[in-house]
Amino acid sequence: MKKLIYALTLSSVSILVGCKETQKVSNIASTDGAKVTNQIKKNEATIDLPTVKKHLYTLASDEMQGRKPGTEGMEKATQYIENEYKRIGLKTFKELTTYRQNFEYKGIKMSNVIGLLEGNSKKDEFVIVSAHHDHLGTKKEGEGDLIFNGANDDASGVTGVLALAEYFAKKGTNERSILFVCFTAEEMGLVGSEYFGKGIDASKFVAGINLELIGKEPKTGPKTAWLTGFDKSDFGRIIQKNLEGSGYQLFPDPYPKFQLFLRSDNASLARLGVPSHTFSTTPIDIDTDYHKVTDEAETLDMEVLTETVKAVARGTESIINGKDTPSRVEMN
Repeated sequence: MKKLIYALTLSSVSILVGCKETQKVSNIASTDGAKVTNQIKKNEATIDLPTVKKHLYTLASDEMQGRKPGTEGMEKATQYIENEYKRIGLKTFKELTTYRQNFEYKGIKMSNVIGLLEGNSKKDEFVIVSAHHDHLGTKKEGEGDLIFNGANDDASGVTGVLALAEYFAKKGTNERSILFVCFTAEEMGLVGSEYFGKGIDASKFVAGINLELIGKEPKTGPKTAWLTGFDKSDFGRIIQKNLEGSGYQLFPDPYPKFQLFLRSDNASLARLGVPSHTFSTTPIDIDTDYHKVTDEAETLDMEVLTETVKAVARGTESIINGKDTPSRVEMN
């Protein structure tokens, strides 16, 4: 009987110890699983059409009154961008205490909107992602539609900036710091970007990714875009290499006679030597909505816009992650 009781006692102890060990292993597995799940959630970075559409339709709405600097509509657009930067978790840049870089031009108070996503290992090397959030405002007189909504020019680009900010913030793998900038007064002659350029050390800026007119299918066909100043640096060739196998293609600017490399905000940084170029999709030689009140959100293709922003994310990632460094621009 004693042997039986002893045997049963040993068996009970073994079961108890076994249960505890099993529970311990289970807890470890559960903890590790939670870590993996959290890591996956952190890296669940996507660029989706509904979010793209929300940004575009908000920024190009009549409520924004054409986003002319110094107007109530421009203030509303600026606040929308600021709120998105805050939601995404971007920081302020340098000595700025808010996302606004305020200045005055010809008696008009205006501001660039700047958000910073710090790099992991190369915080002092910057890649700038930009677009201009201003447009032409409203007609002073007339009948019917009087608002220059500027959906393609350049609410589409600002939409791209916001989508890319959220994408890279969620991904968290950017080794270089990224500045997301919505420039003001581009339509008045690159005023906002020139002001920005005067206050930076251009040698710390590795590349400029400017987005403009990216909401219509180009003449090169679906899932394509074109890049201004393609021959000014090897930036475009880096993008082409990174897009191989993606089904999306990048081409040199097909409109050299328009000198578009000098007509958007990328030019302000390019003049400082930064390999800064503009992505676009619109066939501007035949576009009937450019600088017209007909440039409405409904005229844009959300699929084109979304796929283009995705391609920019994939195409520039090796630059943002510190693997590739484009050659500097030398202006003739």
